[in-house]
Order: sequence, then C-alpha cells, then structure tokens
Amino acid sequence: MQDMKNTVLFMALLLFSTLLSAQGIEYPQTHRDEVTDDYFGTQVADPYRWLEDENSEETKSWVEKQNAVTNQYLNDIAFRDQIRERLQKLWNYEKSGIPFKKGPWVFCFRNTGLQNQSILYIRNGYEGTERLLLDPNKLSEDGTTALSGYSISKDYKYMAFSTSKGGSDWNDIQVMEIKSGKMLSDVVKWTKFSGIAWYKDGFFYSAYDVKDESKALSTKNEFHKVYYHKLGTSQAKDILVYENKEYPLRNYGIYLDEDEKYMFLSESESTSGNALWVSPARTTDIKWTKIADGFEFDYNVIDVIDEKLYVLTNDGAPNNRLISIDPTDPAVSTWRDIIPENENVLQSVSHINGKLVVNYLEHASDRLYIFTTNGKKEKMIGLPGIGTIGGPSGNRDESVFFYSYTSYTMPNSIFRYDMETGNNEKYWSPKVDFNPEEFITKQVFFESKDGTKIPMFLTYRYDTKMDGERPVLLYGYGGFNISLTPGFRLTAIPFLEAGGIYAVVNLRGGGEYGKKWHEAGTKHQKQNVFDDFIAAAEYLIENSYTNSSKIAIQGGSNGGLLVGACMTQRPELFKVALPAVGVMDMLRFQKFTIGWAWTGDYGSSDNKEDFEYIYKYSPLHNINKGVNYPATMVTTADHDDRVVPAHSYKFISELQYKHEGDNPVLIRIETMAGHGAGKPTSKQIDEAADILSFMMHNLGMKLK
Repeated sequence: MQDMKNTVLFMALLLFSTLLSAQGIEYPQTHRDEVTDDYFGTQVADPYRWLEDENSEETKSWVEKQNAVTNQYLNDIAFRDQIRERLQKLWNYEKSGIPFKKGPWVFCFRNTGLQNQSILYIRNGYEGTERLLLDPNKLSEDGTTALSGYSISKDYKYMAFSTSKGGSDWNDIQVMEIKSGKMLSDVVKWTKFSGIAWYKDGFFYSAYDVKDESKALSTKNEFHKVYYHKLGTSQAKDILVYENKEYPLRNYGIYLDEDEKYMFLSESESTSGNALWVSPARTTDIKWTKIADGFEFDYNVIDVIDEKLYVLTNDGAPNNRLISIDPTDPAVSTWRDIIPENENVLQSVSHINGKLVVNYLEHASDRLYIFTTNGKKEKMIGLPGIGTIGGPSGNRDESVFFYSYTSYTMPNSIFRYDMETGNNEKYWSPKVDFNPEEFITKQVFFESKDGTKIPMFLTYRYDTKMDGERPVLLYGYGGFNISLTPGFRLTAIPFLEAGGIYAVVNLRGGGEYGKKWHEAGTKHQKQNVFDDFIAAAEYLIENSYTNSSKIAIQGGSNGGLLVGACMTQRPELFKVALPAVGVMDMLRFQKFTIGWAWTGDYGSSDNKEDFEYIYKYSPLHNINKGVNYPATMVTTADHDDRVVPAHSYKFISELQYKHEGDNPVLIRIETMAGHGAGKPTSKQIDEAADILSFMMHNLGMKLK
C-alpha cells in the first residue's frame, strides 16, 4: 500500500514538473503532506503545514530555492537596474521628522537620504547648537536593528528607547542620560506591544513570558503583563504591576498624565475597543477604578484639564467625540461632551497652549482646527490642499507647535504654527528629484456592488491620455479602522513617470468614515471590502482609464489578504497581483503570535458560523486547479512575527501547484526583515525595485 502511495506521489510530482517546465519557469517542487483538519464536519486539507516550522532545515531549503527562481526571473528584466538606480536617486534626499520639545531639549529625527535608519538629534532650546544623540545605524552592521519607540523622563534627564532586530515585534529597552549621551546599565529584554511610561525614577512597560527563544517568532503570545522598572536595578527585580491570569488573550498597557498624578490602564482583546481604568499614580498598592468597560468602544485619555479627564471615544458616537470625566466619580451618567460628534471623523485632539488642536478627517483628507478647552471652535488652520498631517507636536505652556503635511505629489514637509499670532509658515521642506507640477491628484466616487459610495484618489501625469490603455496600480487596505489618507510614495514615482495611474481606494473596513464604516468591512461583512476593490477596477475600466490587461493590484498585511481574495475571486480582472506579508490562511491565523487579536475584524475558524463565512474567501483555500491567475509576486520576510511568513509560503505553494498559464507566480522572501517597520533603506530600495520591475514588465510598460 505504501509503495502504491509513493508511486502515485512520484507520478504527481513528475506531472507537476512537466507542467512547470511548459510554463518556462522551473518552480521548486514543494511536497504535499496528507494533513487534514475537521472544521464542524468539513474536511480541509493542509498539505503545506510543514512550512509553518520556520526553523526546520526543509523550510530553509525551500526558501533558498524559491528565492533563487525569483531572482533568476527578475535578473532577466532588462530595466531592473535602471529602476533601482532611479529609486536610489529619488530616495537620496534629506528627510526630517517633526521637532518635539521636552523641557529645555528640542529633539528631531533626520536622515541625509540613504541612511538605513534615521538619526535622532538634540539641541538646548530652538536656537541651541545641535548634536547627535542616538544613531540607530551603529546598533548593527547591516542596519537591521531599528529604533521602535522612545520616551523622555518627566524630569528631562533620561530617554528610554526600545529597539527591534530584523523587523521583529520583540523589543529591548535601554536608557540614556540625555545631557551626556551616556548609556546606563539598565536593559529590559523581551518586551512586546509595549509603551514606555515614565514615573518618578523608572518606567512601566508590557511584556510576555518567553519560554523558548528559538520559537519566539511564531509562538502564540499569551498572558501580557505590565511591569515597573526602577533605574539602576536589574530586570529580575522589576515589579509586576498588573496581570490577569483568567484571560490569556488580552493586552495591557499603562500610561500617565503629564503631571504624573494619574495612571491609566488600558485593556484590549483585539485591535479596536478597550476597557479603561484609573488610579492615583503609584507602583504598589494600586487600586484601580473602572472608567469604561471593554471591548465595544475605544477610550483614549488626551489630558487632565481642570481636574477632569479629557477622553476621545466612539462610545455613543461612531465618528468620535471628546468628553470629560471626573476621575472621582466616573459613572457614565456624569460624562459631559466637550466636542460632540458631527458628520466628520474626529481623529485626534492635542492640548497645546491652553487650547485644543483638533484633527478631523473629511472624505479621507485631514483638516486642522483650534478649539477652546470648553469645546468652542475658534478657527481653521489652512493646509496646502488635499493631504495628511502628522502631529501636531507642542506643549501645554507654549504657543508654538509643529506639524507635518504630505500629499500624493508633495513629500513630507514641516510647518510651524504660532497660536498667539496665527502665523502658519513652512518650517522645512525637502528637495526631491521630482516635479510635482507635472502630476495631478483627483478624488472620484463610485458605487460598490451594494450601491455604497466609495471614494478613490487617482494620481497621474497631467498630460495622460485616458484611452482605456493606461497602466493602473490599484492599492488598498480595508481593515482594522485604518484610514488610507494622501501621502507621498517614492516607490510609485517611476510608475507615474512611465505613464501609469496610481489609484488608492478608501475601502470599507477602514476608518475613513468612522466606526460604522469600519464595521461594514469586518467579520461577516468582510466580503464588502473585496467587492469595493473589485468595483474600483470595474469603474476604471468602464470610464476608459484602463482595461483588465493593464491593472496591477497591491496591498500589505490585511491588504495582502485583500489582494489574495480578489485575485482568487476575479482572476480575469487583473493582470498583476502583489500581495505583501498577507494573511492568506484564514483558518489558522489566530494560532500564531498576535493573530488572536485580529478575530475582532475577521472572526475565527474556531466558531462554526465564522468558519463557514471565512472559508468562502480565505485566499489559500480558494485557489482552483487549471485557472490562469494574474502574474503574481508574493513578498514576505523571514522575521515577520506579526503575520508569520507561513501564510505566504503556503499560498504560493498552492498557487504554483494549481495555476495554469503563462503568467509567473513567484515569491520574494526578504531575510533579516519583518512586517515592515524599521526596515533598512537599502532593503526598502531593493524590494521596491524588484516589485516595480516585476509589475511594469508584466504590464508591458517601458521605463521612461
């Protein structure tokens, strides 16, 4: 019986090899195991389960072979080197973060152009002499160690900062004396999804227990805990401040108000919605008072003003509102509106110079206003156009604040606003090898399958002829309440310069129109997101922008799921598919690292009704034999412990096994990189060059 089984397997592999050769690409032969799971009576095969073990020699060998095939294909694209050279020239401009002032110190991140990581500089006051404070490029030889967080102590003497290696979500925290630049001996290891909240001579942080370091990149994260670390002591002596042994799949974090009078505990079990607790600031004998139950709504304390907590929430307000709460009597009946909900999404509120600086999102573009602390609107701050702001960065007792602004045709620039004079001036702007006047951005609205109006931004050369033949890069995300607002994207410029149209769709599932918009693209409404994206492509075809042989679709993480679902549902509609670090196995995502936290958006295959819905669109499980799928290049990274690379490994294996046609179906696996945050500039350029080359080659484009 075993001999017969082996013979059948051999013949199947032989046939598979012959098929691949006929396509002109010799894909690695990925063996299929007989693994089957029973989901409420439905038998689901999982032949590539072995690829979930990222440490096995077999998986490592598979990665090397897949990369070799992909590199060979990319090497044959004539303009690959030209695209990389163009990207390198584009990238090589000075970049600046928003200046932020803490006590006497003014901090600012800057990058000369091609540095792998941005450098933190400091000066004493706005007119002081600038000096280098921290250069993350010196933390590793290859630039793969990144600064992932920082916090300045309330006495302005110290900076605690966290670093990650190879793009992992795991972080180590170290401490520096600001005045001298001297490193302290304090080191806190294995923190994750953690802030750094200073209190007196130490700080609070969050972490998981790590039982097996060799499996830390894939093991399910459970029992999040909050600790207090006192300067000058070892991590072994850190105080356990909070844990909840009854709920292993919840996250906890502590933060404080500016005066260190109150501390707040936020408890969450997914990527949206939290419970909120308050206590007088202390490290022992803490008695928490609950402000709000979880986990249906979000609660974020902005500041303490006149002994009241100012809280931004979507409780009773899908588009958010700002309320005040008395910490000594936090009953819901005592809550008072400061800024009530209106038709636009209230994104953020900052307490600066005794005023409230308020950012609204209006049709996926930012607007900035000044309110009194009583909620009276005073004025609107003029912005250059349809774009996105960062910040603002300012202090309660100073009239000047800074913010950044960017659009699809304008790189990130820094503005300075004086609340006393009303002067709003450009403080700093970069010089990029790109002429924004040659391009235009417009916003269009189209109907999705169910009639819902969906916005989309289109950017292209002003002289582009709309003849139904224009190449289109269609980009989307559609999840976790994340809004896609206008932003300068270097990696799209060579495509735009070659006559392409860059289209960004504001799908349901995002946060562009508040909580209702988000929920309309979650759980058993998730198909709405894919329908929106498909309708965007159909709109562009129907309105003579392009045709199905000229459309590339791209998205990362949840956006990778989007691309995977749409290319399997409508393979004939797209020519190129570019899913990055995507959630492709919707039946097992909750079993790895922090995947359980996504069930708020997706549901879970552990629930019968959710399984039946998810199974219908899960990209891995909806690849059909004999279909000519779009030219596909999956991208992932070996240190991605957010969406583990097994998602991409299994998806491409199944695609290579079942796809029939001349379109290439490849995977590009980055080494010593993670989900995306902190990726070195050199790796970003290499990856972007490969993606652009693959896309433009398969769209039949020529490099201008």
